[in-house]
Amino acid sequence: MSSTGELRHTALDALHRSLGATMTDFAGWDMPLRYGSERDEHTAVRTKAGLFDLSHMGEITVTGPQAAALLDFALVGNIGGVKPGRARYTMICRADGGILDDLIVYRLGETEYMVVANASNAQVVLDALTERAAGFDAEVRDDRDAYALIAVQGPESPGILKSLTDADLDGLKYYAGLPGTVAGVPALIARTGYTGEDGFELFVKPEHAVELWQALTKAGEGVGLVPCGLSCRDTLRLEAGMPLYGHELTTSLTPFDAGLGRVVKFEKEGDFVGREALREAAARAEQNPPRVLVGLVAEGRRVPRAGYTVVAGGEVIGEVTSGAPSPTLGKPIAMAYVDAAHAAPGTAGVGVDIRGSHEPYEVVALPFYKRQK
Repeated sequence: MSSTGELRHTALDALHRSLGATMTDFAGWDMPLRYGSERDEHTAVRTKAGLFDLSHMGEITVTGPQAAALLDFALVGNIGGVKPGRARYTMICRADGGILDDLIVYRLGETEYMVVANASNAQVVLDALTERAAGFDAEVRDDRDAYALIAVQGPESPGILKSLTDADLDGLKYYAGLPGTVAGVPALIARTGYTGEDGFELFVKPEHAVELWQALTKAGEGVGLVPCGLSCRDTLRLEAGMPLYGHELTTSLTPFDAGLGRVVKFEKEGDFVGREALREAAARAEQNPPRVLVGLVAEGRRVPRAGYTVVAGGEVIGEVTSGAPSPTLGKPIAMAYVDAAHAAPGTAGVGVDIRGSHEPYEVVALPFYKRQK
């Protein structure tokens, strides 16, 4: 939300409206929820390609001789070990180990990094990084207005992008980024997706966003590319078992509680914010396993929603964090934290309390969907 309390608009706002998008308030931004059928948009990404406006994400640039040292102190990952041109999934935690946000950090150069935060947490992350930069020879810069972000996702996305750039897409690994030109527009081309499909994110200046979107739309015309909103992005990431901040990740959980302890790198040199609390959380998790994030697949048709309780034998054993109908599976699905004793795939007798009725669910391992390489 802007300081005046008005919704913020991306550089593609007028274009979304011209395409008939249903708009919604998302983290203070007016964003497209869907253009037509969210099921059709979802299926397009799984089988062909989809085009997303992700300009609400928060870009924060960290530069200077001690940029790596600052990020190693501020975040739980080993950022100094990231090679230029590569990216890393990591988290920023409070001193008590609670997750402030999950992030992707791109190393753009020897002393330049771009931290990409979730829209709802961008200001929190910016404030935390700024505060933690004290004493480091490094600058933290709010670059949220410097970028528009367009993603093209799905099996046809490499072909679509190749027709518009001479950048080496074949050599661009998953979790990497390289500067290039797409349809004549200078861009940082990244290969980090949130849909479970192959795809690319294009960071460009806001003034180039419309021409890039139109060029991608034209290039994808013959292969089924469609514009996609936030609604199908949510069902795509849910099927792929990817966490969403505010649902699977919160300040009341540590990375170990969320089953993502692997992102915490105790072996890196020096102190980092939350180290002591996270060491204790890791030890606790070993001795007394916390609730486990699992997949639930409905036997019936009723859709579980975040906050619904998971039950077994008349006892509450967990809570749903995300739920939706799965277009790919053809059934309602959910992610939920459940007691370790009920977390094994195939555990019998598990249900979700949907308005007083205990609906039967099958416990499955995440993700629900994995693309064929």
